[in-house]
Amino acid sequence: MSQNSAPSTTLQDIIAHAKEYGFVFPSSEIYDGLQAVYDYGQNGVELKNNLKQAWWKAMTQLHDNIVGIDAAIFMHPLTWKASGHVDGFNDPMIDNKDSKKRYRADQLLEGKAEEYTNLGQPEKAQALLTKMGALLSAEKLDEVRQLIIDENIVCPISKTSNWTEVRQFNLMFSTQVGSVAEDASNIYLRPETAQGIFVNFLNVQKSGRMKVPFGIAQIGKAFRNEIVARQFIFRMREFEQMEMQFFVRPGSEMEWYENWKATRLKFHQAIGLPASKLQYHDHDKLAHYANAAVDIEFEFPFGFREIEGIHSRTDFDLKNHQELSKKKMQYFDPDLGEDGKAIGNYIPFVVETSVGADRLFLATLCNAYTVETGEKERTYLKLHPALAPIKAAVLPLVKKDGLAEKAQEIANSLKSSFRTIYDEGGAIGKRYTRQDLIGTPFCIAVDYETMENGTVTIRHRDSMEQERVAITDLKEKIGYAVSMERILEEI
Repeated sequence: MSQNSAPSTTLQDIIAHAKEYGFVFPSSEIYDGLQAVYDYGQNGVELKNNLKQAWWKAMTQLHDNIVGIDAAIFMHPLTWKASGHVDGFNDPMIDNKDSKKRYRADQLLEGKAEEYTNLGQPEKAQALLTKMGALLSAEKLDEVRQLIIDENIVCPISKTSNWTEVRQFNLMFSTQVGSVAEDASNIYLRPETAQGIFVNFLNVQKSGRMKVPFGIAQIGKAFRNEIVARQFIFRMREFEQMEMQFFVRPGSEMEWYENWKATRLKFHQAIGLPASKLQYHDHDKLAHYANAAVDIEFEFPFGFREIEGIHSRTDFDLKNHQELSKKKMQYFDPDLGEDGKAIGNYIPFVVETSVGADRLFLATLCNAYTVETGEKERTYLKLHPALAPIKAAVLPLVKKDGLAEKAQEIANSLKSSFRTIYDEGGAIGKRYTRQDLIGTPFCIAVDYETMENGTVTIRHRDSMEQERVAITDLKEKIGYAVSMERILEEI
Protein backbone atom coordinates (compact mmCIF):
# COMPACT_ATOMS: atom_id res chain seq x y z
CA MET A 1 0.00 0.00 0.00
CA SER A 2 1.36 3.43 -0.94
CA GLN A 3 0.59 6.60 1.00
CA ASN A 4 1.63 9.78 -0.80
CA SER A 5 1.14 12.81 1.50
CA ALA A 6 -1.59 10.80 3.21
CA PRO A 7 -3.49 12.19 6.22
CA SER A 8 -1.03 10.32 8.45
CA THR A 9 1.78 12.49 7.05
CA THR A 10 2.07 15.59 9.19
CA LEU A 11 3.87 18.86 8.63
CA GLN A 12 6.25 17.80 11.41
CA ASP A 13 7.18 14.72 9.34
CA ILE A 14 8.07 17.01 6.43
CA ILE A 15 10.03 19.44 8.63
CA ALA A 16 12.03 16.60 10.20
CA HIS A 17 12.78 15.02 6.83
CA ALA A 18 13.77 18.36 5.31
CA LYS A 19 16.33 18.98 8.04
CA GLU A 20 17.74 15.46 8.30
CA TYR A 21 18.34 15.11 4.58
CA GLY A 22 19.72 18.55 3.74
CA PHE A 23 16.70 20.33 2.28
CA VAL A 24 15.85 23.09 4.79
CA PHE A 25 17.55 24.22 8.01
CA PRO A 26 16.47 26.81 10.59
CA SER A 27 18.48 29.97 9.93
CA SER A 28 21.26 30.77 12.43
CA GLU A 29 20.41 27.57 14.29
CA ILE A 30 23.60 27.62 16.38
CA TYR A 31 22.21 30.83 17.93
CA ASP A 32 18.78 29.21 18.47
CA GLY A 33 17.51 30.39 15.10
CA LEU A 34 15.47 33.35 13.92
CA GLN A 35 11.70 33.00 13.76
CA ALA A 36 10.24 32.53 10.28
CA VAL A 37 13.63 32.56 8.54
CA TYR A 38 15.12 29.41 6.96
CA ASP A 39 18.16 28.32 4.96
CA TYR A 40 18.07 25.87 2.05
CA GLY A 41 20.55 23.02 2.41
CA GLN A 42 22.58 21.21 -0.21
CA ASN A 43 19.64 19.24 -1.57
CA GLY A 44 17.06 21.94 -0.97
CA VAL A 45 18.89 24.53 -3.04
CA GLU A 46 19.09 22.08 -5.97
CA LEU A 47 15.37 21.30 -5.79
CA LYS A 48 14.46 24.98 -5.48
CA ASN A 49 16.74 25.96 -8.38
CA ASN A 50 15.17 23.24 -10.52
CA LEU A 51 11.67 24.55 -9.71
CA LYS A 52 12.76 28.08 -10.60
CA GLN A 53 14.33 26.87 -13.84
CA ALA A 54 11.15 24.99 -14.77
CA TRP A 55 9.07 28.12 -14.15
CA TRP A 56 11.50 30.39 -16.00
CA LYS A 57 11.63 28.15 -19.06
CA ALA A 58 7.83 27.71 -19.04
CA MET A 59 7.45 31.49 -19.12
CA THR A 60 10.27 32.76 -21.32
CA GLN A 61 11.15 29.76 -23.50
CA LEU A 62 7.63 28.65 -24.39
CA HIS A 63 6.30 32.16 -25.08
CA ASP A 64 7.75 34.41 -27.78
CA ASN A 65 6.18 37.48 -26.16
CA ILE A 66 7.50 37.08 -22.59
CA VAL A 67 10.95 38.24 -21.51
CA GLY A 68 12.67 38.40 -18.14
CA ILE A 69 14.35 41.01 -15.97
CA ASP A 70 16.12 41.12 -12.61
CA ALA A 71 15.21 44.35 -10.81
CA ALA A 72 16.93 45.68 -7.69
CA ILE A 73 15.56 44.98 -4.22
CA PHE A 74 15.98 48.63 -3.21
CA MET A 75 13.68 51.03 -5.07
CA HIS A 76 12.83 54.72 -4.82
CA PRO A 77 10.48 55.23 -1.83
CA LEU A 78 7.81 56.82 -4.04
CA THR A 79 7.47 53.44 -5.77
CA TRP A 80 5.71 52.13 -2.68
CA LYS A 81 3.56 55.24 -2.38
CA ALA A 82 2.35 54.73 -5.95
CA SER A 83 1.72 51.02 -5.40
CA GLY A 84 -0.37 51.65 -2.28
CA HIS A 85 1.95 49.79 0.07
CA VAL A 86 2.81 52.81 2.21
CA ASP A 87 -0.82 53.56 2.99
CA GLY A 88 -2.52 50.21 2.64
CA PHE A 89 -0.13 47.27 3.09
CA ASN A 90 -1.49 46.22 6.46
CA ASP A 91 -2.73 43.15 8.28
CA PRO A 92 -5.55 43.41 10.86
CA MET A 93 -4.06 42.03 14.08
CA ILE A 94 -5.74 41.14 17.36
CA ASP A 95 -4.24 39.95 20.67
CA ASN A 96 -5.63 37.63 23.28
CA LYS A 97 -5.11 39.28 26.66
CA ASP A 98 -4.84 35.99 28.53
CA SER A 99 -2.38 34.08 26.33
CA LYS A 100 -0.56 37.23 25.07
CA LYS A 101 -0.66 35.66 21.60
CA ARG A 102 -1.26 37.70 18.45
CA TYR A 103 -3.45 36.61 15.53
CA ARG A 104 -4.60 37.94 12.20
CA ALA A 105 -8.26 38.84 12.66
CA ASP A 106 -9.20 37.82 9.11
CA GLN A 107 -7.60 34.40 9.53
CA LEU A 108 -9.55 33.76 12.73
CA LEU A 109 -12.80 34.47 10.86
CA GLU A 110 -11.71 32.44 7.83
CA GLY A 111 -11.03 29.52 10.19
CA LYS A 112 -14.56 29.83 11.56
CA ALA A 113 -15.97 29.88 8.03
CA GLU A 114 -14.03 26.70 7.27
CA GLU A 115 -15.65 25.08 10.32
CA TYR A 116 -19.08 25.97 8.96
CA THR A 117 -18.17 24.47 5.58
CA ASN A 118 -16.97 21.25 7.22
CA LEU A 119 -20.26 21.08 9.13
CA GLY A 120 -22.19 21.23 5.86
CA GLN A 121 -23.18 24.90 6.22
CA PRO A 122 -21.55 26.57 3.19
CA GLU A 123 -24.15 29.36 3.06
CA LYS A 124 -23.31 30.36 6.63
CA ALA A 125 -19.61 30.26 5.81
CA GLN A 126 -20.09 32.48 2.75
CA ALA A 127 -22.20 34.95 4.69
CA LEU A 128 -19.48 35.27 7.33
CA LEU A 129 -16.75 35.82 4.73
CA THR A 130 -18.87 38.41 2.91
CA LYS A 131 -19.54 40.32 6.12
CA MET A 132 -15.88 40.19 7.10
CA GLY A 133 -14.82 41.47 3.69
CA ALA A 134 -17.24 44.40 3.89
CA LEU A 135 -16.07 45.38 7.39
CA LEU A 136 -12.39 45.22 6.47
CA SER A 137 -12.94 47.19 3.27
CA ALA A 138 -14.73 49.88 5.28
CA GLU A 139 -11.98 49.81 7.96
CA LYS A 140 -14.60 49.09 10.64
CA LEU A 141 -12.12 47.36 12.92
CA ASP A 142 -14.28 47.64 16.06
CA GLU A 143 -17.02 45.71 14.28
CA VAL A 144 -14.47 43.11 13.13
CA ARG A 145 -13.57 42.53 16.79
CA GLN A 146 -17.25 42.26 17.69
CA LEU A 147 -17.81 39.77 14.88
CA ILE A 148 -15.03 37.59 16.30
CA ILE A 149 -16.69 37.72 19.71
CA ASP A 150 -20.19 37.08 18.30
CA GLU A 151 -18.89 34.01 16.48
CA ASN A 152 -17.54 32.64 19.79
CA ILE A 153 -14.01 32.46 18.43
CA VAL A 154 -11.55 31.74 21.22
CA CYS A 155 -7.78 31.70 21.46
CA PRO A 156 -6.61 28.10 20.87
CA ILE A 157 -4.15 28.44 23.77
CA SER A 158 -6.09 30.26 26.50
CA LYS A 159 -9.52 29.10 25.29
CA THR A 160 -10.88 32.57 26.06
CA SER A 161 -12.37 35.37 23.94
CA ASN A 162 -10.68 38.13 25.91
CA TRP A 163 -9.62 40.05 22.83
CA THR A 164 -7.95 43.44 22.38
CA GLU A 165 -9.08 45.90 19.74
CA VAL A 166 -8.12 45.12 16.14
CA ARG A 167 -5.19 47.18 14.83
CA GLN A 168 -3.56 47.50 11.43
CA PHE A 169 0.17 46.69 11.14
CA ASN A 170 2.20 47.72 8.09
CA LEU A 171 4.23 44.78 6.81
CA MET A 172 7.11 46.57 5.09
CA PHE A 173 10.66 46.52 6.46
CA SER A 174 12.31 49.93 6.35
CA THR A 175 15.98 50.86 6.43
CA GLN A 176 18.19 53.88 5.70
CA VAL A 177 20.37 54.67 2.73
CA GLY A 178 23.14 57.25 2.92
CA SER A 179 26.73 57.53 4.09
CA VAL A 180 25.96 59.79 7.07
CA ALA A 181 23.26 58.84 9.55
CA GLU A 182 21.73 62.32 9.84
CA ASP A 183 21.50 62.65 6.05
CA ALA A 184 20.12 59.14 5.50
CA SER A 185 16.71 58.71 3.91
CA ASN A 186 14.22 55.95 4.57
CA ILE A 187 13.77 53.25 1.96
CA TYR A 188 12.05 49.89 2.06
CA LEU A 189 12.96 46.29 1.40
CA ARG A 190 10.56 45.43 -1.41
CA PRO A 191 7.44 43.57 -0.22
CA GLU A 192 6.83 42.20 -3.73
CA THR A 193 8.73 41.90 -7.00
CA ALA A 194 5.94 43.21 -9.24
CA GLN A 195 6.79 46.90 -8.91
CA GLY A 196 10.28 46.33 -10.33
CA ILE A 197 8.52 45.12 -13.47
CA PHE A 198 6.09 48.03 -13.64
CA VAL A 199 8.72 50.76 -13.34
CA ASN A 200 10.68 49.03 -16.13
CA PHE A 201 7.65 48.62 -18.38
CA LEU A 202 8.74 51.25 -20.92
CA ASN A 203 12.43 50.29 -20.75
CA VAL A 204 11.64 46.71 -21.72
CA GLN A 205 8.95 47.62 -24.23
CA LYS A 206 11.14 50.07 -26.13
CA SER A 207 14.48 48.23 -25.93
CA GLY A 208 12.87 44.90 -26.84
CA ARG A 209 10.45 46.40 -29.39
CA MET A 210 7.69 44.49 -27.61
CA LYS A 211 4.12 44.64 -28.89
CA VAL A 212 1.07 44.35 -26.63
CA PRO A 213 0.18 41.73 -25.49
CA PHE A 214 3.52 40.89 -23.91
CA GLY A 215 4.83 39.84 -20.52
CA ILE A 216 7.76 40.51 -18.22
CA ALA A 217 8.88 37.76 -15.84
CA GLN A 218 11.06 37.98 -12.75
CA ILE A 219 12.31 35.77 -9.92
CA GLY A 220 13.50 37.53 -6.79
CA LYS A 221 13.49 37.98 -3.04
CA ALA A 222 10.78 39.92 -1.22
CA PHE A 223 10.42 40.81 2.45
CA ARG A 224 7.40 41.16 4.72
CA ASN A 225 7.34 41.69 8.46
CA GLU A 226 4.82 38.93 9.04
CA ILE A 227 3.45 39.27 12.56
CA VAL A 228 2.07 35.74 12.54
CA ALA A 229 4.61 33.63 10.65
CA ARG A 230 3.92 29.92 10.79
CA GLN A 231 3.68 26.60 9.00
CA PHE A 232 7.38 26.19 8.27
CA ILE A 233 8.43 27.85 4.97
CA PHE A 234 4.82 28.51 3.95
CA ARG A 235 4.86 31.99 5.50
CA MET A 236 8.25 33.63 5.98
CA ARG A 237 9.68 37.10 6.43
CA GLU A 238 12.20 36.62 3.61
CA PHE A 239 10.87 34.70 0.64
CA GLU A 240 11.17 34.33 -3.10
CA GLN A 241 8.57 35.14 -5.72
CA MET A 242 8.23 34.08 -9.35
CA GLU A 243 6.03 36.69 -11.01
CA MET A 244 4.97 37.53 -14.53
CA GLN A 245 3.09 40.68 -15.45
CA PHE A 246 1.24 40.38 -18.76
CA PHE A 247 0.36 43.68 -20.45
CA VAL A 248 -2.83 43.66 -22.54
CA ARG A 249 -5.25 45.98 -24.30
CA PRO A 250 -7.94 47.41 -22.01
CA GLY A 251 -11.06 45.33 -22.44
CA SER A 252 -9.20 42.11 -23.21
CA GLU A 253 -8.00 41.50 -19.66
CA MET A 254 -10.69 38.98 -18.65
CA GLU A 255 -9.98 36.79 -21.67
CA TRP A 256 -6.29 36.75 -20.77
CA TYR A 257 -7.14 36.21 -17.10
CA GLU A 258 -9.02 33.00 -17.95
CA ASN A 259 -6.22 31.94 -20.29
CA TRP A 260 -3.54 32.30 -17.61
CA LYS A 261 -5.70 30.53 -15.01
CA ALA A 262 -5.75 27.42 -17.20
CA THR A 263 -2.11 27.70 -18.27
CA ARG A 264 -0.79 28.00 -14.73
CA LEU A 265 -2.82 25.04 -13.48
CA LYS A 266 -1.29 22.92 -16.25
CA PHE A 267 2.19 23.95 -15.09
CA HIS A 268 1.61 22.67 -11.56
CA GLN A 269 0.32 19.37 -12.91
CA ALA A 270 3.31 19.12 -15.27
CA ILE A 271 5.80 19.31 -12.39
CA GLY A 272 4.01 16.44 -10.64
CA LEU A 273 1.32 17.97 -8.41
CA PRO A 274 -1.82 15.83 -8.94
CA ALA A 275 -5.09 17.41 -10.07
CA SER A 276 -6.82 15.94 -7.01
CA LYS A 277 -4.67 18.11 -4.75
CA LEU A 278 -5.14 21.35 -6.68
CA GLN A 279 -8.12 23.68 -6.73
CA TYR A 280 -9.12 27.23 -7.66
CA HIS A 281 -10.26 29.61 -4.95
CA ASP A 282 -11.87 32.87 -6.07
CA HIS A 283 -11.22 35.88 -3.84
CA ASP A 284 -14.18 37.15 -1.83
CA LYS A 285 -12.37 40.39 -1.03
CA LEU A 286 -10.45 41.88 -3.96
CA ALA A 287 -7.23 43.82 -3.48
CA HIS A 288 -7.39 47.53 -4.18
CA TYR A 289 -5.74 47.07 -7.59
CA ALA A 290 -7.76 44.10 -8.90
CA ASN A 291 -11.03 43.53 -10.73
CA ALA A 292 -10.65 39.72 -10.58
CA ALA A 293 -8.47 37.38 -8.54
CA VAL A 294 -8.12 33.65 -8.01
CA ASP A 295 -5.71 31.45 -6.09
CA ILE A 296 -4.43 28.07 -7.14
CA GLU A 297 -4.39 26.10 -3.90
CA PHE A 298 -2.57 22.88 -3.02
CA GLU A 299 -3.66 20.43 -0.34
CA PHE A 300 -0.89 20.58 2.27
CA PRO A 301 -0.97 18.41 5.41
CA PHE A 302 -2.61 21.46 7.06
CA GLY A 303 -5.28 21.87 4.36
CA PHE A 304 -5.72 23.66 1.04
CA ARG A 305 -3.60 26.82 0.87
CA GLU A 306 -2.47 29.21 -1.87
CA ILE A 307 0.63 28.52 -3.92
CA GLU A 308 -0.10 30.91 -6.79
CA GLY A 309 -2.29 33.93 -7.41
CA ILE A 310 -3.65 35.09 -10.76
CA HIS A 311 -4.90 38.69 -10.68
CA SER A 312 -6.37 41.10 -13.16
CA ARG A 313 -4.67 44.28 -11.89
CA THR A 314 -6.37 46.69 -14.37
CA ASP A 315 -4.20 49.75 -15.12
CA PHE A 316 -3.80 50.60 -11.42
CA ASP A 317 -0.03 50.28 -11.16
CA LEU A 318 1.07 51.93 -14.39
CA LYS A 319 -1.46 54.75 -13.95
CA ASN A 320 -0.29 55.48 -10.40
CA HIS A 321 3.37 55.43 -11.40
CA GLN A 322 2.57 57.80 -14.25
CA GLU A 323 0.79 60.16 -11.89
CA LEU A 324 3.49 60.21 -9.20
CA SER A 325 6.56 60.14 -11.45
CA LYS A 326 5.12 62.52 -14.08
CA LYS A 327 6.48 60.13 -16.73
CA LYS A 328 4.08 58.84 -19.37
CA MET A 329 3.47 55.10 -19.11
CA GLN A 330 1.39 54.91 -22.26
CA TYR A 331 1.82 52.47 -25.11
CA PHE A 332 1.23 53.42 -28.73
CA ASP A 333 -0.62 50.57 -30.39
CA PRO A 334 0.03 50.65 -34.15
CA ASP A 335 -2.95 48.38 -34.76
CA LEU A 336 -5.42 50.88 -33.29
CA GLY A 337 -6.51 54.33 -34.34
CA GLU A 338 -6.31 53.93 -38.09
CA ASP A 339 -10.09 54.14 -38.58
CA GLY A 340 -10.44 57.14 -36.30
CA LYS A 341 -12.74 55.20 -33.99
CA ALA A 342 -10.15 53.88 -31.53
CA ILE A 343 -7.35 55.60 -29.67
CA GLY A 344 -3.90 54.19 -30.37
CA ASN A 345 -2.35 55.45 -27.12
CA TYR A 346 -3.37 53.78 -23.87
CA ILE A 347 -2.11 52.58 -20.52
CA PRO A 348 -2.15 48.76 -20.75
CA PHE A 349 -4.10 46.61 -18.34
CA VAL A 350 -2.17 43.88 -16.54
CA VAL A 351 -2.83 40.22 -15.76
CA GLU A 352 -0.45 38.93 -13.10
CA THR A 353 0.66 35.42 -12.25
CA SER A 354 2.53 35.24 -8.95
CA VAL A 355 3.99 32.04 -7.50
CA GLY A 356 5.63 31.72 -4.11
CA ALA A 357 8.82 29.77 -4.86
CA ASP A 358 9.07 28.62 -1.24
CA ARG A 359 5.43 27.56 -1.14
CA LEU A 360 5.85 25.66 -4.40
CA PHE A 361 8.95 24.01 -2.91
CA LEU A 362 6.94 22.97 0.16
CA ALA A 363 4.05 21.68 -1.97
CA THR A 364 6.48 19.65 -4.08
CA LEU A 365 8.17 18.21 -0.99
CA CYS A 366 4.87 17.34 0.71
CA ASN A 367 3.53 15.69 -2.43
CA ALA A 368 6.75 13.73 -3.00
CA TYR A 369 7.03 12.40 0.57
CA THR A 370 5.90 8.80 0.17
CA VAL A 371 5.62 6.00 2.72
CA GLU A 372 5.02 2.49 1.43
CA THR A 373 3.84 -0.10 3.90
CA GLY A 374 3.80 -3.82 3.39
CA GLU A 375 6.29 -6.54 4.18
CA LYS A 376 8.86 -3.80 4.61
CA GLU A 377 8.16 -0.11 5.09
CA ARG A 378 9.93 2.23 2.69
CA THR A 379 10.12 6.02 2.67
CA TYR A 380 11.22 7.92 -0.41
CA LEU A 381 10.70 11.22 -2.24
CA LYS A 382 8.71 10.67 -5.42
CA LEU A 383 9.99 13.80 -7.15
CA HIS A 384 9.62 14.45 -10.86
CA PRO A 385 13.02 13.28 -12.22
CA ALA A 386 13.69 16.72 -13.74
CA LEU A 387 13.28 18.34 -10.30
CA ALA A 388 15.29 15.85 -8.24
CA PRO A 389 18.41 17.37 -6.61
CA ILE A 390 20.54 14.49 -7.89
CA LYS A 391 19.58 12.72 -11.11
CA ALA A 392 21.81 9.64 -10.82
CA ALA A 393 24.05 8.02 -8.23
CA VAL A 394 26.83 5.68 -9.34
CA LEU A 395 27.51 2.91 -6.83
CA PRO A 396 30.26 0.29 -7.04
CA LEU A 397 29.19 -3.06 -5.62
CA VAL A 398 32.48 -3.19 -3.70
CA LYS A 399 35.51 -0.90 -3.53
CA LYS A 400 38.06 -3.47 -4.74
CA ASP A 401 39.02 -5.20 -7.98
CA GLY A 402 38.77 -1.98 -10.00
CA LEU A 403 35.02 -1.52 -9.49
CA ALA A 404 35.43 1.75 -7.60
CA GLU A 405 37.67 3.21 -10.28
CA LYS A 406 35.25 2.13 -13.02
CA ALA A 407 32.31 3.65 -11.15
CA GLN A 408 34.14 6.95 -10.73
CA GLU A 409 34.96 6.95 -14.43
CA ILE A 410 31.25 6.48 -15.27
CA ALA A 411 30.17 9.20 -12.82
CA ASN A 412 32.65 11.65 -14.31
CA SER A 413 31.44 10.90 -17.83
CA LEU A 414 27.84 11.77 -16.87
CA LYS A 415 28.46 14.91 -14.80
CA SER A 416 28.47 17.31 -17.73
CA SER A 417 25.00 16.12 -18.80
CA PHE A 418 23.14 16.01 -15.46
CA ARG A 419 23.92 16.11 -11.74
CA THR A 420 25.59 12.82 -10.80
CA ILE A 421 27.27 11.68 -7.59
CA TYR A 422 29.54 8.80 -6.67
CA ASP A 423 28.90 6.87 -3.44
CA GLU A 424 30.93 3.91 -2.17
CA GLY A 425 30.16 4.03 1.57
CA GLY A 426 28.37 1.06 3.19
CA ALA A 427 26.28 -1.81 1.88
CA ILE A 428 24.68 -1.13 -1.48
CA GLY A 429 21.18 -1.59 -0.02
CA LYS A 430 21.81 1.24 2.44
CA ARG A 431 23.14 3.40 -0.35
CA TYR A 432 19.94 2.79 -2.33
CA THR A 433 17.95 3.90 0.73
CA ARG A 434 20.01 7.08 1.11
CA GLN A 435 19.26 8.03 -2.47
CA ASP A 436 15.55 7.20 -2.08
CA LEU A 437 15.31 9.60 0.86
CA ILE A 438 16.57 12.53 -1.21
CA GLY A 439 14.59 11.58 -4.32
CA THR A 440 17.33 10.38 -6.69
CA PRO A 441 15.42 8.70 -9.56
CA PHE A 442 18.23 6.44 -10.84
CA CYS A 443 20.96 4.44 -9.14
CA ILE A 444 23.64 2.88 -11.34
CA ALA A 445 25.29 -0.20 -9.86
CA VAL A 446 28.75 -1.20 -11.11
CA ASP A 447 29.53 -4.89 -10.53
CA TYR A 448 31.85 -7.63 -11.81
CA GLU A 449 29.74 -8.11 -14.94
CA THR A 450 30.43 -4.45 -15.75
CA MET A 451 34.14 -5.28 -15.98
CA GLU A 452 33.39 -8.14 -18.37
CA ASN A 453 30.87 -6.69 -20.83
CA GLY A 454 30.55 -2.94 -20.19
CA THR A 455 27.01 -3.01 -18.80
CA VAL A 456 25.58 -1.70 -15.53
CA THR A 457 22.38 -2.15 -13.57
CA ILE A 458 19.97 0.82 -13.35
CA ARG A 459 17.66 0.74 -10.33
CA HIS A 460 14.49 2.82 -10.67
CA ARG A 461 13.51 4.70 -7.51
CA ASP A 462 9.71 4.41 -7.64
CA SER A 463 9.32 0.78 -8.71
CA MET A 464 12.70 -0.51 -7.45
CA GLU A 465 12.88 -2.43 -10.72
CA GLN A 466 16.32 -3.04 -12.19
CA GLU A 467 17.46 -3.27 -15.79
CA ARG A 468 20.76 -4.00 -17.46
CA VAL A 469 22.06 -1.21 -19.71
CA ALA A 470 25.23 -0.62 -21.69
CA ILE A 471 27.45 2.12 -20.27
CA THR A 472 27.42 3.80 -23.68
CA ASP A 473 23.60 4.12 -23.50
CA LEU A 474 23.42 5.72 -20.02
CA LYS A 475 23.67 9.35 -21.07
CA GLU A 476 20.84 9.09 -23.59
CA LYS A 477 18.60 6.84 -21.48
CA ILE A 478 18.80 8.90 -18.29
CA GLY A 479 19.30 12.27 -19.98
CA TYR A 480 15.82 12.60 -21.47
CA ALA A 481 14.12 11.17 -18.37
CA VAL A 482 15.61 13.90 -16.16
CA SER A 483 15.41 16.79 -18.64
CA MET A 484 13.28 19.92 -18.30
CA GLU A 485 11.98 19.06 -21.74
CA ARG A 486 9.69 16.48 -20.16
CA ILE A 487 8.00 19.16 -18.05
CA LEU A 488 7.73 21.68 -20.87
CA GLU A 489 6.09 19.10 -23.15
CA GLU A 490 3.20 18.77 -20.66
CA ILE A 491 2.36 22.48 -20.49
